[in-house]
Amino acid sequence: MKCSVYIATSVDGYIATTEGAVDWLHNSGNSKADMAENPDMGFGAFIASVDCMIMGRKCMETISDMNLSPEQWPYGDIHIVVLSNTITTPPENLKNKVEMFSGDITDLIKELEGKGFNHTYIDGGSTITSFLNHKLIDEMTITRAPILLGSGIPLFGQLNDQIKLENSEAIAFSNDFIQVKYVVNYL
Repeated sequence: MKCSVYIATSVDGYIATTEGAVDWLHNSGNSKADMAENPDMGFGAFIASVDCMIMGRKCMETISDMNLSPEQWPYGDIHIVVLSNTITTPPENLKNKVEMFSGDITDLIKELEGKGFNHTYIDGGSTITSFLNHKLIDEMTITRAPILLGSGIPLFGQLNDQIKLENSEAIAFSNDFIQVKYVVNYL
């Protein structure tokens, strides 16, 4: 199964404020820029390429707190699994949208492959770090928002080994966001 990361960070590498807020993403960059050619910076095309998503509990809680309407829901009807060792039931507003999982992520990947899933979107800093430490991430797309937060929740936690990123492709958007896609090569 192919596992991909698609995430945004501040220039200094944070995915959220210390409190978990991500509203800075909507306030960053040039709001007057003409984004007609690629308004979502490739997110829609990426979501169309995946058939499953695995996220961490904190990521789920952030999404739940947004209280998105069905029209705002960005994940379509892809299968979503939430990793948590502490919560067994999702928040009420996500009950029919996510499945909770506690256990070994390599077992989860085997289970999802057995169900016919082919391409999984991995989201959430701790989850991404865990998947990298298990050598399960194949590619990463990281979009840097033109803002320095100074502190917050970093994209990457403690890695077991160095990981080489190769075959980079970069796009500079007119709103001053920069997106880089890498193939992951475990040394």
